[in-house]
Amino acid sequence: MATMDEQEQRRRRLTAWRGARRVLARVGADGTLGERLAALAADAPSVHDPDDWTDVYGGGVVADLERRTAHLLGMEAAAFFPTGTMAQQVALRCWAGRTGNATVALHPLSHPEVHEGGALGVVSGLRTVRPTAEPRLPDAEEIREFPEPFGTLMLELPLRDAGFVLPSWEELTAVVDAARERDAVVHFDGARLWECGPHFGRALSEIAGLADSVYVSFYKSLDGLSGAVLAGPSTLVEEARVWRHRYGGQLFQQFPAALSALIGLERELPRLPSYVAHAKVVAGALAEGFAAAGVPWFRVHPEPPHTHQFQVWLPYGTEVLDEASVRQAEETGVALFRRWFAGSGGAGLPPGVSFTEVTVGGAGLEWSAGDVRDAVAGFVGVVRGLS
Repeated sequence: MATMDEQEQRRRRLTAWRGARRVLARVGADGTLGERLAALAADAPSVHDPDDWTDVYGGGVVADLERRTAHLLGMEAAAFFPTGTMAQQVALRCWAGRTGNATVALHPLSHPEVHEGGALGVVSGLRTVRPTAEPRLPDAEEIREFPEPFGTLMLELPLRDAGFVLPSWEELTAVVDAARERDAVVHFDGARLWECGPHFGRALSEIAGLADSVYVSFYKSLDGLSGAVLAGPSTLVEEARVWRHRYGGQLFQQFPAALSALIGLERELPRLPSYVAHAKVVAGALAEGFAAAGVPWFRVHPEPPHTHQFQVWLPYGTEVLDEASVRQAEETGVALFRRWFAGSGGAGLPPGVSFTEVTVGGAGLEWSAGDVRDAVAGFVGVVRGLS
């Protein structure tokens, strides 16, 4: 539970970010209850008939979302889940039963390994193995030469904790082929799959079509309230619905989350390619700004970004960088960075380096390269004043 001091710090950060006239991305989660409710009520009629009955244990708007997502991903069927953690546990458990092998090959920086408290083993009885520890997804050779069998290969696209990194299309297809040569199925952790199209130069359905199943999130890139979908063959999805109930995910009503997801598909999904393109401009200008400001060491990773999100590494403590970020927003109305984190960002950070994740959204399209460089100069000035 957060302490009062931590709650005060969070309120201060949110007030500074919301009050800033210039930000690289605005997210709905920063809004008040009233603002979120009002926005949902105003936007919902554009994506679903408001005179339709509400959902009860699925159906209605939830079924509409499932059908639309399955179509976008080129899959036979899809099931809505309250969380991606649950969706992926169910998917991997189902595949383990079908393949007869409860071993899942994945990256040590993948979401189940880092952010789920060991749930794959503790809750689902699965065992994980790691074909590579490099800050990238495994390659075909590593899959072919891995010394023990596995039933499922899980690939996180993009690999968030390594810096939102993606392989090339050729590398991705090769690693999928290598898994199939070993009679393994392939599952995509596609929490952020929506923005991968520009990097691969492929449609969503073609990317998802490489896998046997895929999970996608609605509250990250699409700014929904919550929720996820597991998509794949209809027989797998029907089995997943049974396990969803067993895992406690058969919620009585889910229409607010489903409506916000449909709004995200309608409004944010078409805009993501423009965000990805502009993220390259922002990342390049950040690097130029830090160099011009004489920062002794920094890194923008990866450069250029593979999606509309990337990392920035700086050789300062998190407390200094967090305070500088908030002060810049409070004093100048420019919010360049949000939270900073210590230790490894998943891509080999050296000791004493902090990192942040940068997201370029609709608000960021207003920034020119010069705007970014000016903001970096101001930020570095605040950091030096605090150091």
